Amino acid sequence: MKDFPGTPGTLTALILRILQCLFAGGSIITMATAPTFFNSTAFCYLIASMGLQVIWSFGLASLDAYALARKKILHNTTLVSLFVVGDWVTATLSLAAASSAAGVTVLYTRDLRGYSVPDCPKFQMSVCLAFVSWMMIEISSLIMFWLLAAGGYKIQQLNEWKPL
Repeated sequence: MKDFPGTPGTLTALILRILQCLFAGGSIITMATAPTFFNSTAFCYLIASMGLQVIWSFGLASLDAYALARKKILHNTTLVSLFVVGDWVTATLSLAAASSAAGVTVLYTRDLRGYSVPDCPKFQMSVCLAFVSWMMIEISSLIMFWLLAAGGYKIQQLNEWKPL
């Protein structure tokens, strides 16, 4: 498998995972400080999705930090497959949660003009942080998918049948 920026066990991967964790955590904190967030299911879904994102990103950041400290290469095909599936699941959940929360936020700010909901700026900030977190996880998931595809091609090439 190729060793390019963003692959597991590199400094770039560690930075991406830390940024995912920070932006998702910022989204949770911003939304949780708004006293009326529980009135909308979309905001509760955003907090749950970003919580999963924090756990996933922190776990992989810890694994990247360990690999960097031990100078290990994390290019096992099974491990990369697990990273791909986990990244795509959390990316899909994060995008869905951020989009639904953005829809409710737009409803509050444009249709209600923010009169009945005083926490609109907090909602907007939380949604913005959730989208930035999603962008970071999307970069990671594309790198992992690219890495898996590159590794799978080499395995297929080695197992190819050749006539005598």
